[in-house]
Amino acid sequence: MASSRDFLDFILEQLSGLGDVEYRAMMGEYIIYYKGRIVGGIYDDRFLVKPTESAMAMMPDALRQLPYEGAKEMLAVDDVENREFLCNLLEAMYSELPEPKRKR
Repeated sequence: MASSRDFLDFILEQLSGLGDVEYRAMMGEYIIYYKGRIVGGIYDDRFLVKPTESAMAMMPDALRQLPYEGAKEMLAVDDVENREFLCNLLEAMYSELPEPKRKR
């Protein structure tokens, strides 16, 4: 099942206070970037983030879910209605995320 554009738009609106949040469509799903680094994505209308130390500390009871078959587990963000929490989550995760690979 592909993710809906409406859910993507909702998450982007929730994160609009951060600025510098982008997305890229990929096979019916959406990868979410913050300041050029991948934080997670929208998969089957679920907002999943990478399991960084700060994300696990902020969401100790978060379910670990697979975005798709064969992928690494990610953390399901349940509190998508809480704009402040979402922005704080991405800011906390940023320093732990790998820098983007340079294109040749």
